[in-house]
Amino acid sequence: MILNFTKMHGLGNDFIMIDCRSINLPDLPSLAKKLADRRFGIGADQILLLYNSDKADFMMKILNADGSEVEMCGNGIRCFAKYIWDRKLSDKETLDVETLAGIIRPKKNGNMVRVDMGEPIFDPALIPVKIPAPADISMPVMDYPLTIDDREFRLTFVSMGNPHAVIFIDEDISAFNVQRYGSIIENHRLFPKRTNVEFIRKLDSKELSMRVWERGSGETLACGTGASASGVAAMAKNLVERKVTIHLTGGNLLIEWAADNHVYMTGPAAEVFEGVIKL
Repeated sequence: MILNFTKMHGLGNDFIMIDCRSINLPDLPSLAKKLADRRFGIGADQILLLYNSDKADFMMKILNADGSEVEMCGNGIRCFAKYIWDRKLSDKETLDVETLAGIIRPKKNGNMVRVDMGEPIFDPALIPVKIPAPADISMPVMDYPLTIDDREFRLTFVSMGNPHAVIFIDEDISAFNVQRYGSIIENHRLFPKRTNVEFIRKLDSKELSMRVWERGSGETLACGTGASASGVAAMAKNLVERKVTIHLTGGNLLIEWAADNHVYMTGPAAEVFEGVIKL
């Protein structure tokens, strides 16, 4: 079988985009692992699959490099929308995209894409996080102590359709050992579905610096849902204003937690190349 694909990225968080509306791909987890392999495949953090939808304009399925399926991807949905607009699959300025996290709405914003990421979720049972706590626990859960190896972290739990553990650190984030701590926290027993882990440093009331360990992919250059969750966590802790620029390894995202309780993410999407691969 010859498979057509498009390589795309959002701030260096890279994807293999495949239009599945007229093809049937078997064994998606194995296929994702094969395609995402950076030595023996195409190479990507995640695989984005485009399908028709009965309840929205299109449906997006997302598979990690390890073959696991995830609910949402902020950088991915910007690339997904650009792919649709560039190929004139829709002339709508705002798309309704079905995901496992619900209907997500990317909108054209000049040469950027602005995405309504929906409302943040703080209920530990819905994120999900298994924390021993009374039924009347206050939410959001902020600064939950967790000791990993030689140090204690303080975690703030947020879901943006997928789970996030946001950790604020007061040190040089570029030198922080994300791989060591991120991999352990991702798979900690607190998180029955594993978790994404964001390490954040406050720069001022309008800017944050972030590195991210993504569930199923490892450290990536950017994460849109992670930036959204981190912005919300910083705002909930009254560290920053309700609109903030987040500096990721691959570039910047603008995150706004608006009066309607929805989180809006604005950032770029880019197409790198088209290709074919023999399966």
